Amino acid sequence: MVFSLLFSTQVWGFPGEVPLGSGSYTTVKPSGAVDAPDTLYQTSNVTGKMPTNDWWSNLAWDRYSERQYPHPLAVQNQADGFRVYYPGPGITANDSCICGWMGTDDHDLTLSHSDVSSFPDAKVDGFSDWFVTSHFESDSNRMSVTYGHGSPYIYATLTGGDPVLRFADAPQIWSGSADSPVLGITVNNRHYALFGPTGSTWSGIGSNQLTNHLNGNHYFSIALLPDNKKETLQKFRQYAYSHVTDTRVEWSVDSDTSSVQTTFSFTTTAKEGSQTGTIFALYPHQWKNTEESLLPYTYDSVRGSMKTVEGQSFTTTMRYHGVLPSLPDLGSYDKSTLARYVDEAAEENYTGAEDTYWLGKRLGKVATLAPIAEQVGNTDAANQFHQELKSRLEDYLKASDSQGNLKSSRLFYYNDRWGTLIGYPDSFGSADELNDHHFHYGYFIQAAAEIARVDPSWASDSRWGRMVKLLIRDFANGDRNDSMFSFLRNFDPYAGHSWASGHAGFGDGNNNESSSEAMNAWTGLILWGEATNDRAIRDLGIYLYTTEMNAIQEYWFDVDGQNHHSDFTRATASMIWGGKTVGDATWWTANPEEVHGINWLPFQAGSLYLTHHPEYTQKNYDALVRENGGTDWDKWEDLIWMYRAIENPDDAIRQFQARVNAFEPEEGNSKANTYHWIHNLHALGTTDLTVTANHPLYAVFKKGDRKTYVAYNMSNQPKTVTFSDGTRLTVPANGFGSHQN
Repeated sequence: MVFSLLFSTQVWGFPGEVPLGSGSYTTVKPSGAVDAPDTLYQTSNVTGKMPTNDWWSNLAWDRYSERQYPHPLAVQNQADGFRVYYPGPGITANDSCICGWMGTDDHDLTLSHSDVSSFPDAKVDGFSDWFVTSHFESDSNRMSVTYGHGSPYIYATLTGGDPVLRFADAPQIWSGSADSPVLGITVNNRHYALFGPTGSTWSGIGSNQLTNHLNGNHYFSIALLPDNKKETLQKFRQYAYSHVTDTRVEWSVDSDTSSVQTTFSFTTTAKEGSQTGTIFALYPHQWKNTEESLLPYTYDSVRGSMKTVEGQSFTTTMRYHGVLPSLPDLGSYDKSTLARYVDEAAEENYTGAEDTYWLGKRLGKVATLAPIAEQVGNTDAANQFHQELKSRLEDYLKASDSQGNLKSSRLFYYNDRWGTLIGYPDSFGSADELNDHHFHYGYFIQAAAEIARVDPSWASDSRWGRMVKLLIRDFANGDRNDSMFSFLRNFDPYAGHSWASGHAGFGDGNNNESSSEAMNAWTGLILWGEATNDRAIRDLGIYLYTTEMNAIQEYWFDVDGQNHHSDFTRATASMIWGGKTVGDATWWTANPEEVHGINWLPFQAGSLYLTHHPEYTQKNYDALVRENGGTDWDKWEDLIWMYRAIENPDDAIRQFQARVNAFEPEEGNSKANTYHWIHNLHALGTTDLTVTANHPLYAVFKKGDRKTYVAYNMSNQPKTVTFSDGTRLTVPANGFGSHQN
């Protein structure tokens, strides 16, 4: 099939069209299109674009909020105030989930205002990289509550009244009295410290309602304690009046060591004294990759044990093991057979949906096919694939038709209220709920990067580059000062992974299902940045890719067997939520092939992180076979063979050959890519984690005692790549280089 799309002379026409190079977007919504809500719950203190797709996002979407999970705590903004719960002691697990949510009746305490029984709403009053402030107001009575990921502290300021703590039953008070500003309490076998200002007093001792009389001050704080020892309370008291007012993440990529350093900083304001810093709890992917001194305190969470640090910042260092634009031409395949599969793909006529997700998957499929076509010497097919990518992208990346009129579909619309770019046709709530932008648009970036690899002029700012970068800014904006988009919309820098739901309006918090589609997006950023010589985008992609990779290995796969609850019987998580980890279902099915495969697809040359732990791959595959009742696959069998090839490529080849004339590839995959992947792993083995390189597009494979070093050079000049074991590889311009020993 020859794919082409012809445009007449470029015309800019309708009011609201914003040209960017050869492309454009619209600030006028197409007729009949769904959109994000008109109402946004924020105060006038919020001046930047509102983050969405975060753990706390529902505060901006709903009148109060759904339950939120700033681990180790769980909280909810309600009409009567701020409900607080520690799920840790009650976390259970079974065949379906690791269950650590805050139920509708779960309640350690509620922080309320003495002069208000019911607030009309709760609004976002401020936010930073992993903290948020909610604001309650009724007439002249106000209460603001600041809380965040990893913090055992909750900070409040009040005007017009005093803080009231309500409990289901009277708490046990084991430290302090009515005349002391600080109380140590136990409720539901959970321990808290309540910190009033110096000189404040308490009423209600012995009842289920405590009021701190602020003595003319306006601040108050709560700390979840890991135990009920008085010396622990004193340690937490040290930082109780050092309120967190800002949080900031910064990253840097060291090419020489192929590592990512990420620094998490806390800005604090002393309400009393001069103490700076705070106590914060690290997730497993953080404490396993830091050299900070750990405190003896820990908390339980659905992600595993959280370990604590004190101070104003901490730093993690993680290894980056490279990505490639495609796997190299080093497989054990028969070249003529691979060429035939490429021809079959070239004959396909896509008639599927044209929304941003399903068309995105088509783009991803074709972007993977193009370099394989080059490797078999089929220039015509490669050109055809590249032309299809160009035509489909250009169609979407311009909002006007050939007459200069606003198109009704296949365009991007900028919503200024929410600061987001919405593609139409939309799907899976990508417009009205702002879901999944990293999943959908990540495929577009992968496709654009593949074009940039072979046609850099297409990717220039004067042509289509600015529109591609606009898409990136929507879901992965690395500039927190950007006036159009929020900072890192889909990525949670503290949790270490992305979130899918724009509104997070669920009792279990936000969620992320297909971790592998997030990795597909970050691979696209790396490839685009390298192809266009944009180091900021490339290093942003490396940071996102490397961090999410570590989170996947810890929370989805739990490759070391340290984080998942001992009663969780699944080998893999299919979906991560704030309040639970699910292992037996996707959004649409409980079919085992899809439950496992949703965190593998799409297989592309940024998927090599899946090969880092072949012993875990065996465990996961064996679990899939058990759950499916054997290897008679009825869905996504090509993906299963590709995953099987990581640990047992001979069996993957056997299964592929047995079904080669009968199977239908998954919608975003092809027979050529399946065959190419399986036989490359058969020849090369899996990723060698002991060797890195000083170039971003690389991989080192090991099979037995043999190592294979691979690198790709996007530039027009030969490049020498140095590997950490001393191996040096000269890579030709615009091509692969490889070496085996």
